[in-house]
Order: sequence, then structure tokens, then C-alpha cells
Amino acid sequence: MEHSPQHAAVSAAVASLMPRARRELAELVAFRSVADPGQFPPQECEAAAEWVAEALRSEGFAEVRLLDTPDGTRSVYGHLPGPAGAPTVLLYAHYDVQPPLDEAAWTSPPFELTEREGRWYGRGAADCKGGVLMHLLALRALRAAGGVPVGVKVIVEGSEEQGTGGLERYAEEHPALLAADAVVIGDTGNVRAGQPTLTASLRGMAVVRVAVETLAGNLHSGQFGGAAPDALTALVRMLGSLHGEDGSVTVDGLEPGGAWEGAAYPEELFRRDAGVLEGVGLVGSGPVADRLWARPSVTVMGIDCPPVVGATPSVQAGARALVGLRVPPGVDAREAGGLLAAHLRARAPWGARVTAEVTGMGRAFRADTGSPAYAAMSGALREAYDGVETAVVGQGGSIPLTSTLAALYPEAEILLIGLSDAAARIHAVDESVSPEELERMSVAEALFLLRYARRA
Repeated sequence: MEHSPQHAAVSAAVASLMPRARRELAELVAFRSVADPGQFPPQECEAAAEWVAEALRSEGFAEVRLLDTPDGTRSVYGHLPGPAGAPTVLLYAHYDVQPPLDEAAWTSPPFELTEREGRWYGRGAADCKGGVLMHLLALRALRAAGGVPVGVKVIVEGSEEQGTGGLERYAEEHPALLAADAVVIGDTGNVRAGQPTLTASLRGMAVVRVAVETLAGNLHSGQFGGAAPDALTALVRMLGSLHGEDGSVTVDGLEPGGAWEGAAYPEELFRRDAGVLEGVGLVGSGPVADRLWARPSVTVMGIDCPPVVGATPSVQAGARALVGLRVPPGVDAREAGGLLAAHLRARAPWGARVTAEVTGMGRAFRADTGSPAYAAMSGALREAYDGVETAVVGQGGSIPLTSTLAALYPEAEILLIGLSDAAARIHAVDESVSPEELERMSVAEALFLLRYARRA
């Protein structure tokens, strides 16, 4: 394809910066920045926030601040003024990460960036510390190629993965802080490496913590089993009521959802991307795209119960679970979370004592794919990927801040891009990022900022 005059300079600048980007991503991945003091010390998140703040200062940002948000975490804010009359673009990413799960199951240590077979492995490499580097690379390339043509605000969140809503509430309390003409959310990704992708919708989310109690204490299963009510069995029965025989969601009062109107997701391709074992069926019914992007889903995220190794023959007095709910645009996530909690309470057998509460929430989002910024980003992606047309898909995940920004700034154009691909395994063991995708997406973001400046 025919490239713009700026393409060669931007591409060359990003390519020259990639060794530095690898070193910096290794530094950032090394922070165990899980925003849960019950798992890792808060100092890990604080150190990651300081690293991001110092990176912005080094890039000449006129203002850099650490924001103490209402959930007790810190987000990093930076402002780089643009030329007179230029539009302002807000760039978003987050430095907090999911827990590593079983660290022994990783092929290489989760907090040590490791290269294997052309990919960089480490917790947060794709989601979303790699997104922080994508923004930095784009800005550095523009500076090397003549200057940043727009005003830039950067916000790097510290608790996105926990869904505790700190930055959303902070933004609502300081409505002028993140105001911009366009917003680039750098926390989604491409459907696969080499296929540039724009995300058109996000599902909302609610997280419910449920606890069951039946006895004053654990009992010998031989002496009391058969009459004593087992809390773990009660919990399993309650969780089993959340899905029908085909795996469809059956939460009382929750609408089943609708149909996805964008690109299809062929079932065989999904099976390969998801690593579904041979002979194992998919859950739900209808097209895969409908199930992922236009309908609710429920996932049992964790259960507190005795592990198999070391278990004793006991009737359990108590058990807990964390249940995640995803809902499509048009469904209120808070109301849906309340329906899930009420469903679990209503399904408790034997009069078991149950508490169920919503502990995290994020609203769904639908992008305006007809906006000028969308056209500019689509063209920039096509150019960065040498003429490959941009795919438009939904995203089954949630980014809570997105809907908050849409409500605060209804005139802002919001775009969703990122570094994840089908091989990235975000939230799982052996998360990774493709350095080629980091390079191309950084070029695309830089070209977008150039195009958007000219449009304005």
C-alpha cells in the first residue's frame, strides 16, 4: 500500500527504540503489582506507580501526579500540552495485574520478563504493562520524527483488575481532569497477531462474593456425614444452578441477551484460540460471537475449600466462592450483580446461612464506530500493518473506566486498541506479548495522533 510521508520516520524510530522498550518492560513486569494487599504488599503497586511517573517525567510531561483514589490505590496522571489550537488525546493503560496463580506452573518466573520463541513472557506483559510501553513508544517516535502534534494526557490506573472502582470515582469527583477530544484505551487487542483490530463493545461486569455456613465447626464425615449439612456441598449446588444443561446462563431475572451484528467468530477458530480439548463441547447456543459479545456469562472464579492434597474426611462447616458475571451493552451491571446475589441466596439448600454481596462492578460500553477518530485510527492501523484491513469485533471483557469517561465526556471519541492476541493468555499462566505487535501497534498509535491532529 502507499504509505504517508511520516510512516518511514515513525517506523524507523519505533524500531530503534525496541531494545529499550524490552528493558523497560522487564523493569515494569518485575513489580508484583497485584492490587490486593492480601496477596502482595501495597509497596509493589506504589513502586510500579512511581516507575510510570518517572517515565512520564523523562518524556518532558509538564505535569505528573500520583492520584490517591478512593479505593486506596494510586493512579498516575500526566499532561503534555500540545501546539496552540491542537486537540487533546487521553491515553489510558493500567499497571496493576492479575495474580500469577500457581507460580510453579509458569514455564519461567511470572515476574521476570523472558523471551521464548519470539514472544516475551511475564505477568502484565500484554495486560497491561505492555500498553504503558505502547503509549511511551508512540510518543517517543513522534518526538524523534518532529514532535508530538496534539496535547496528550496519560492516565495509568492502579486497580483495574480488581474492579474496585477507585479511578472511576476519582474521575467523577474531578470531572475536568481527564477531559479530552479523543480517548485511546490501550487495554484490548487484536484477534490474532498480524490482524489489526478495533474493539466496538465491552461487556459490563459484576463480581459477587458468596459465603455459606451450616455448622459451628467441621465434623468427622463418618460420625456425622449423612445427616449433618455440608456447606461445600450446599455451595456446589448453588453454583450449579447458575447454568442450564447446555451451559447457558440461568440467573433469575437476567435477560438472555441478543445477537452480535459485527464480524463473526467461526467456531473452529474459537476452539483453536481457546485451546478447547478435542471432544469437549462449547457451552451455550447460537453463534460464538453472540455468546461472547452480546450475551451474559457467569464464571466461578474461585472457591475456598480444602485442597485435595491434605484433605481430611470432614463435613465442612463453611465455604466461599467468588463469582464473575459479564453482561452485554444495554444491561445495567449493578442491577445484574444484584440479581446474581439474590439468585444465589434463593438457591441455598437446607436453610444454610448465606451472604452474597457485589464486591466489584464495571459498566458495559459501545463505541461510536462512525466517529472521525475511529476513521483516523482505522487508517493508521491499516498503514502500520501494510494494508491489512482492520477487523471490528466485540470484547467479552470489561474496562470499567471506559463507561465513566463516556458519561463524563459525551463529546469525546473513544477508541479501544491493545496488545493482546489469541496467544497472549492474559489472566492465565504464561501470559505473553508479541514484540512485533508492540512495535506495529506503537507505530499505529503514533500515526493516529498525526492523522487526528490534521483532522482537527
